Amino acid sequence: MMEKQETPSFDGAACPVPLPHQGEIVMGHGSGGRMTQDLIRRVFLPALESPELLQANDAASLSLPAAAGLNGRLSVSTDSHIVAPLFFPGGDIGRLAVCGTVNDVAMLGAQPLYLTAGFILEEGLAIEVLEKVARSMEGAAREAGVRLVAGDTKVVERGKADGLFINTTGIGWIPEGRQVGGEQARPGDAVLLSGTMGDHGIAVLGARGDLGFETRIVSDVAPLNRMIEDILLAAPHTHVLRDPTRGGLATTLNEIAVQSQVGMMIDEESVPIQTAVRSACEMLGFDPLYVANEGKVIVIVPEEEAGAALEAMKSHPAGSLATRIGRITPAPARRVLLKTSLGSTRLLDVLAGEMLPRIC
Repeated sequence: MMEKQETPSFDGAACPVPLPHQGEIVMGHGSGGRMTQDLIRRVFLPALESPELLQANDAASLSLPAAAGLNGRLSVSTDSHIVAPLFFPGGDIGRLAVCGTVNDVAMLGAQPLYLTAGFILEEGLAIEVLEKVARSMEGAAREAGVRLVAGDTKVVERGKADGLFINTTGIGWIPEGRQVGGEQARPGDAVLLSGTMGDHGIAVLGARGDLGFETRIVSDVAPLNRMIEDILLAAPHTHVLRDPTRGGLATTLNEIAVQSQVGMMIDEESVPIQTAVRSACEMLGFDPLYVANEGKVIVIVPEEEAGAALEAMKSHPAGSLATRIGRITPAPARRVLLKTSLGSTRLLDVLAGEMLPRIC
């Protein structure tokens, strides 16, 4: 018997649409949402277009010349990291820089191998702070099993940076036969999530004192590559891996839906959210589905491999709360629908502007 299809009720976008800014950069251009996407399409793709950039994944998949006699491909990703404060519960800018890039490289099914790091230091930054950040980076790199192989340092005048910015580039190896990417989702696939949403964003806000109350929420920032390797061994036909960082779960699911030209049906009650995170979001007027994460992964797999993938995720600390949150549908293409706790269905749209500044 065919499953009865619900009629979606589109009861509004999740965030107000910001006023357009045609002539200058505003904070919303760094949100990872619609304004970021518009900026990329308007400025960067016309000038820098390449087949690799048009893949629109977290990392580029690069084929090696046949003359090299090697099998597989390279995964390469670069990211700039800014966060205030530099240290927050569960992490700091150094750990964030390493884990963020390691995870982006791993989202193509790659085994991360090497990192480079560029440091923008503001005049007046305490050497003790920089030493602490460097030690944190070393620990995160050792945890992920990668090596930092090149770096650069620049110093700017007082007031020209928030103490410290870090740019990292990661290089990984994609074994032959793996085809993982945002364009690979297929109708009938299961949508899995490795854990609770919004921990990182709320932890950073709490460290700034912006919540107006004390909280014990800690960031989830962590390298995910070892867990991802186990997922791929258990579910070798995994289609999509993506970490829901800027713009949160909702924006990331929309990116995948557009890349794969598919629809999604997500069960709101299945999405794990800590009670403290939910309460903080309610007080601040935020939707936790749009709050950044730095140690979680969306896994989209064929239905027959969903159980094995979940078991692999749950065997790791970062995936102990892994769960199934929805499925891929053929329609409506390029749209994500959310089955709410009230039983209705609404459109889960992409983040329009900036909700939380400088948290990843």
